[in-house]
Amino acid sequence: MSFDTRAGTRGARQPKGRVLRWANVLVSRRLQRGRSSKMMGVDALVLRTIGRKSGAERLTPVGWFQAADGSKLIVASAAGAASNPAWYYNLAAHPDRVSIDVGGETVQVRAEQLHGEERAEAWKLITTEAPRFTEYQEKTDRELPVIRLVPRD
Repeated sequence: MSFDTRAGTRGARQPKGRVLRWANVLVSRRLQRGRSSKMMGVDALVLRTIGRKSGAERLTPVGWFQAADGSKLIVASAAGAASNPAWYYNLAAHPDRVSIDVGGETVQVRAEQLHGEERAEAWKLITTEAPRFTEYQEKTDRELPVIRLVPRD
């Protein structure tokens, strides 16, 4: 599956800055220690990607949803910003070099962007569990990417 979502022309201001980086580090540490598994009311994990330009490991806490097939779903919403979050581009560059920290364990995964009917089904599940994603979608003209994380052997 291809990672092909382009930036939009309108949207909310993308969260960024020193305070956000500090908060991400704090939340990531809590999640890695298995102390907390929720973030903004949904289950959370730490997404470990490889920077597409830097080659450095990047850690980002994100909310996740359980798919019917047992895989995990995440949304590259950036709170409804016009552009995709940086981690989306890292996944696109290295979809087989991804791992997640969830439940106190690190799991190697493969990232796949969902399209068509698969995305529609996943989107329905996500917006049922977390209606704020509908609000994020309304803020932007890009289709928010839904990514499936599948454990690797």
